[in-house]
Amino acid sequence: MDYLKEYHNWLSDAAVDEKTKSELKALENDENEIKERFYKNLEFGTGGLRGILGAGTNRMNIYTVRKATQGLANYILKQGRGAAEMGVVIAHDCRRMSREFCIESALVLNGNGIKTYIFDSLRPTPELSFAVRYLKCKAGIVITASHNPPEYNGYKVYWEDGGQTPYPRDGEIIDEVNLIEDFAQIKVADREEAERRGLFALAGPEVDDAFIEQVKAQSINPDIIPESKLRVVYTPLHGTGNIPVRNVLYEAGFKYVYVVPEQEEPDPDFSTVSYPNPEDPKVFALALKMAEKADADIIVGTDPDADRVGVMIKNADGEYETLTGNMTGVILTEYILSQKKAANRLPENAAVISTIVSTDLTERIASAYGAAYFNVLTGFKYIGEKIKEFEQSGSHTYVFGFEESYGSLPGTYARDKDAVAATLMICEAAAWYAKEGKTLLDALSDIYKKYGYYKETIESITLKGIQGVEDMKKIMAGLRKNPPDEIAGVKVVEARDYKNREIKYPAENKTGPTGLPVSDVLYYVLADGSWFCVRPSGTEPKIKIYFGAKAGGEEAASQRLSEVIAGVKKLIR
Repeated sequence: MDYLKEYHNWLSDAAVDEKTKSELKALENDENEIKERFYKNLEFGTGGLRGILGAGTNRMNIYTVRKATQGLANYILKQGRGAAEMGVVIAHDCRRMSREFCIESALVLNGNGIKTYIFDSLRPTPELSFAVRYLKCKAGIVITASHNPPEYNGYKVYWEDGGQTPYPRDGEIIDEVNLIEDFAQIKVADREEAERRGLFALAGPEVDDAFIEQVKAQSINPDIIPESKLRVVYTPLHGTGNIPVRNVLYEAGFKYVYVVPEQEEPDPDFSTVSYPNPEDPKVFALALKMAEKADADIIVGTDPDADRVGVMIKNADGEYETLTGNMTGVILTEYILSQKKAANRLPENAAVISTIVSTDLTERIASAYGAAYFNVLTGFKYIGEKIKEFEQSGSHTYVFGFEESYGSLPGTYARDKDAVAATLMICEAAAWYAKEGKTLLDALSDIYKKYGYYKETIESITLKGIQGVEDMKKIMAGLRKNPPDEIAGVKVVEARDYKNREIKYPAENKTGPTGLPVSDVLYYVLADGSWFCVRPSGTEPKIKIYFGAKAGGEEAASQRLSEVIAGVKKLIR
């Protein structure tokens, strides 16, 4: 892509407003910045379109949002008569420009004769997924950059089943976007005219009510909650979770819920945290202070678009310990399967789904309860696709799914991870185990004693800008060219290349298929069951390395994990 040509095209395009042109003119002596902004178009990854706010083809702005929406509109109109009438529902989070991007997206769709529904204010991503299904829309859009830093925003597309657009549909939509070579090709409706024609409509409070009812319906032991004395500190981290999470906990019957006041209101700057990600224990600093004052049993925090949840539990010494996404996932898997089985509500064809980079322990738990287990690629859209496959074939009944990146879904009312429902289920599980005199830490300890000790972690290498993209490619190419024979003295027995859809078994000198879609991921299994996985992030300028190990005891598992990490770091260097 000729970045200087694109830069000058924007400066001369009559469709680009003067404010944007002024921003670009100020860069005329900074060729590196011009290159960063124009060397490519934003692309769909596992989380859709996501980038830094600003002018340029490689930035989030009203022009890239309009272009993406025109491509989506063209794709919808090719789906046959009636697709436009089904409409598109659009939600947004609290980030800078989110409301503007929401309205611009609606008006482009309206300009193409496609009906839209927007909410009166910010809503969680899982509610958007639910709303697509509830309103029987052809597609959905959510404007969010999830847990990225404040300078980011994003744009995710959902299809009529409520799931994010998976391969190959995401590529087909992008093909339509790439056919748009001129902003003059984009049709933008006048809002008053669109409202008069019934194309621009609001998604009413009945959608909120129906969503909350579906979340509450996931409760397995609702009768224990009103009796519970569980003390919960909750933080929405300035995001969309505040109202729905509080409503769900209140309506379920939890009496002692304390919300961190400094992080209660929406704030596009996320001013109390450096990075609004519940995977980072540092975001709980204010929640910890409140928990100590309130003598809370559990701390829960949701990310800005309320699809991920982080948890801290008070231990026997009165200190708060962090649960990883894998820990929360296996606790909920054990709780949901055991309680449904005890109540004779576990289907004979029950299925649990997780991702290739999540803990192997989930499969052990599922097997113990006679449930089938399925592995999918990273990205909750693949779990959503599997749910749709089950419904179409009747082969299995989805019971629970999660990914290590702090996201889970306990029902089929939505097709994306839901921190609102996850918070309810985590608090319910905590209340249930409290009846037995246990905390969730005790429950986790029981799981390890029952199934074995599994330890996992993740490390990231941040690689920003054009050079960062090239460095990621070099790392992946280097591993493909020179795959490891062993790590920390243990032989590699499986080398999975999801890009080439091939598994190599070195000891047997044979190969087999991965059985999953194409993805730039490398995964290695060692002879002792430990593993590591390398993949470029689809939503951040990072390359992520996942590690896992297991053993009969906790100390042995931790030691083995440390050895694998050291061996892989040496390999990457």
